[in-house]
Amino acid sequence: MNYKMIRYIIGMILMAESAFMVLPMLVSVIYGEYEVIMPFVYSIAAAFCTASIFGLKKPKYDLVFARESYIAVAAGWILVSVFGAMPFYLSGAIPSLIDAVFETVSGFTTTGATILETVEHLPKGILFWRAFTHWIGGMGIIMFLMMLTQMSEGHTLYIMRAEVPGPSVGKIAPKSSSNAHILYGIYTGLTILEAVLLLFSGMGVFDAVTTAMSTAGTGGFSVRDAGIAAYNSAYVEWVVAIFMLIFGVNFNLYFLMLIGKFKIVFKSEELRVFLAMVAVCTVVMGVNSAEYYGDLGVAIRKAFFQTTATISTTGFGGVEFMNWPMLCHSIILILLFTGACAGSTAGGIKLSRIIMTFKMLRKESHRLAHPHEVTTIKFEGKFVDKETRSFIMVYMSAFFVILAVSSITVMVMGHDYETAFSAVLSCLNNVGPALGDVGHSGVYNMFNGAEKLFLSLLMLTGRLEIFPILILFMPSTWRRH
Repeated sequence: MNYKMIRYIIGMILMAESAFMVLPMLVSVIYGEYEVIMPFVYSIAAAFCTASIFGLKKPKYDLVFARESYIAVAAGWILVSVFGAMPFYLSGAIPSLIDAVFETVSGFTTTGATILETVEHLPKGILFWRAFTHWIGGMGIIMFLMMLTQMSEGHTLYIMRAEVPGPSVGKIAPKSSSNAHILYGIYTGLTILEAVLLLFSGMGVFDAVTTAMSTAGTGGFSVRDAGIAAYNSAYVEWVVAIFMLIFGVNFNLYFLMLIGKFKIVFKSEELRVFLAMVAVCTVVMGVNSAEYYGDLGVAIRKAFFQTTATISTTGFGGVEFMNWPMLCHSIILILLFTGACAGSTAGGIKLSRIIMTFKMLRKESHRLAHPHEVTTIKFEGKFVDKETRSFIMVYMSAFFVILAVSSITVMVMGHDYETAFSAVLSCLNNVGPALGDVGHSGVYNMFNGAEKLFLSLLMLTGRLEIFPILILFMPSTWRRH
């Protein structure tokens, strides 16, 4: 195992985090929040010094394979969450260290679960860092590093697989560093566009920027206690909902649109299923909740917002869906499972996996009825090989086993079934809001310290798509072969 390269990657991750924290520190300076500046200085220094200890000089032998990649990515994300919690804890914004870690993990994994019942009293620098963690985690810290550094081409694919959400990593450019530049360019451009559109509503610059960052990362942290509802604006709801939809789409499709390959984009199976689900769920929930609002137009707008917030796993608060009919609750629970498209910033199982799982079920059913026929599975116009099919089934099995065991664990800790199951599902799928005691607000204060650490681990497991975290804690990973 290339331990030197693992240390180097972790060191670079922490170095990147120390650089990221400079921006919220500057926000504190701009707003004259001098009591917050030193906590950021201490946090930046701690991350920088630790990065230096791990090593910032790239080893001569810089090849990394699957095992090294999974270990470096999983360990890097855990350490980033710990150091990212320091500004919250040292500033006194979150007095409990466990709560600070939970909030930071939720931020970087773009879950949006929170322990804060009120946020408007917090300093602007802290609120900016809270939203910024969503933006950083949405595209991925490793992806950012690939944009800045050069690693051995051909082996960076293992690192991308360890962090990029989805069943496969599609190549949109010859080199991984080129991929990262293109993806981050699209990501940044869409974030700026949303912020500008929000400014037209009369929203302040700070609110517009932080809301855009939270939307881009599909996280859902707001700088207002009431979430998006605090702005009391149909325009704001439409803008945020549309951009939640946009960030739930595979970013490779945006690249194809940039180079004029619209025909391929329109043929995307996953995109068509995604848009169809949003449309159907919006109409069904809108019609069913119309009596609650007394206006079908308002109900459709609220339903569209909640549908995009749930399927994109953004989880912005702003809709009182707990008062909607039970059919709406059932639809929301289904959307908590599915998530959006692979290659997007959204969490969830991903629609591509669900589509291929249904195709595999259909294939096997057909094979049993017609054992002599040779049948194949195609997705997005390409044949799905046996290795990919096998990996999808292993992932789906692992997901539901973790979901079941974790739900039982939380129930044993003293929570009712609805709260335990939906909270575990929400954390594992990086959604945030849940049902039961958690409700639409996504406040997890009813859980004790041990439960919050457990849910934090689930958030990391879901964001890194299970296997990096499992591999990190497997004893066989550390044995010499």
